[in-house]
Amino acid sequence: MSRSEERELAEAKLRVEELRELINHHSYRYHVLDDPEVADVEYDELVRELQSLEDRFPELVTPDSPTQRVGGAPLEEFPQVVHRTPMLSLNNAFAEEDVAGFDRRAREALGKDEIEYAAEPKFDGLAISLRYEGGRFVQGATRGDGHTGEDVTANLKTVRAIPLRLRGAKPPASLEVRGEVIMYKADFERINARQRERGEKEFVNPRNTAAGALRQLDPKMTAERPLRFFAYGVGDAGGLPFKRHSEILAWMAEEGLPVSAARATVKGLPGLLAYYRSMGEKRERLPYAIDGVVYKVNDLSDQRALGFVSRAPRFAVAHKYAPEEATTEVLDIEVQVGRTGTLTPVARLAPVSVGGASAALIVMRAVSDGSNTSFVPSRVAPYPSIAYRRPLTTPPLTYVRAVGIETSGVHVSLDGS
Repeated sequence: MSRSEERELAEAKLRVEELRELINHHSYRYHVLDDPEVADVEYDELVRELQSLEDRFPELVTPDSPTQRVGGAPLEEFPQVVHRTPMLSLNNAFAEEDVAGFDRRAREALGKDEIEYAAEPKFDGLAISLRYEGGRFVQGATRGDGHTGEDVTANLKTVRAIPLRLRGAKPPASLEVRGEVIMYKADFERINARQRERGEKEFVNPRNTAAGALRQLDPKMTAERPLRFFAYGVGDAGGLPFKRHSEILAWMAEEGLPVSAARATVKGLPGLLAYYRSMGEKRERLPYAIDGVVYKVNDLSDQRALGFVSRAPRFAVAHKYAPEEATTEVLDIEVQVGRTGTLTPVARLAPVSVGGASAALIVMRAVSDGSNTSFVPSRVAPYPSIAYRRPLTTPPLTYVRAVGIETSGVHVSLDGS
């Protein structure tokens, strides 16, 4: 290599480092702080310049470069990942009495009159684990069964809210971040609007759309979906210099990891219930779907003292919201012909949006008493009103109450359990 070529490479290296720092900064402002400093066209120009320099000098490409978010050939299947610390589920609380019991048991076990809790929204998304080595993102996995998940690293790299490198000057040698991949309600509506324009099948709800996108074998398909990420904790806090869970969340935000701005620290049972009611009032206005809130004993030494029971921690609980409800009308009953010639009656509803999902159809079945025939939602017995219930996070629809089509209204209830 001649001196001029060496000088050119050195100048390119400096510019590449500058561009990466600028791009990461603007990505953080946009995806984490939701406070962009430049227009999209300016951001795209920085990325294009970086891509051009890396194409010209491939020796300058690094795994954590912003240009490496999308790439690689499609996989045949996802490799398995054994979680170093199990990703356990949380016990649920549905009534104030359940929360009171949780608080009482924690106080009795710790011998305290009052406990400080960290409270945050319970995102309706897909739980994932992110592993950072020396501050660099090296592996991402789904929760799976809590002990073994799927390696979706290439797909998670396409989620721009996930930093490929932590922002801190002295990152921990190894860090496992826990969080949720979600899709905002507005992004979901835009995707379905595009599906309607194309005459294609609409997606059911934001949670399932996000989960399906993350499990695409081709990362390029995942990159087409506007996925978001929020961190809610770490796999093992033992190596971090913090005494409270709330301190970990604040530190993660400084490191460039998105955390909920709606989080709070509260005192005792009154604080828990006040937070639950406050978030419930804000729920419809949030840009993302939540099905409850999560309470965690804030003191990390107290968390370790409380430990675990079966497959859930004793120091945390999910307080779920009651089912969301909406009312709409039955517009018509149509008969659809299946692939094998099977006739299926379908009730067409005036579209109604509940919990981030748009309900417009109910599969029916015919019920006859020998002289008269009526249609009711499939797989249930008739009751005095029409209704169906669908868990917020698990399709397909499960119908729970129904009566004949002469009823003019339909009551739609989506279960948050």
